[in-house]
Amino acid sequence: VQLQASGGGLVQPGGSLRLSCAASGINLDYYAIGWFRQAPGKSREWVSCINSDGSTFYANFAKGRFTLSRDDAKTPIYLQMNSLISEDTATYYCAADAGVCSDYDGYDYWGQGTLVTVSS
Repeated sequence: VQLQASGGGLVQPGGSLRLSCAASGINLDYYAIGWFRQAPGKSREWVSCINSDGSTFYANFAKGRFTLSRDDAKTPIYLQMNSLISEDTATYYCAADAGVCSDYDGYDYWGQGTLVTVSS
C-alpha cells in the first residue's frame, strides 16, 4: 500500500493550496481516506475524511475553508484549502483506514506528509 501526499508549499495568508493524495495497492471501495496535520511542537490532529461512498467530514476549523474531492477512480483525493491562515502551517498527511471515516489517528496506512507553510 502506498499513499503519496503532495502539493504542499509556501503560501501567503488568505491564499489557497490544493493537496493531493495518490493511493495505490489498496481497494478504496473498503477504505476511508483521511487527512491529518501536525504543526511544529503540537500533536497530530484530524483534518477531514472521505468515505468510499464519497461522503465527507471536516474538523470544525476546516469547515467552510477546506474541501475534499475525487473523481470516479477514487484516487487521487484532493484537499482544497482556501483562506489559509498561519495556524494552518503544518505537515499534512493522508491516511487510509478500513471501514468508514473517523477522527482518531490509528489509521491503517499513512503517507509521508507534505509541508504547508502559511506566511507573508
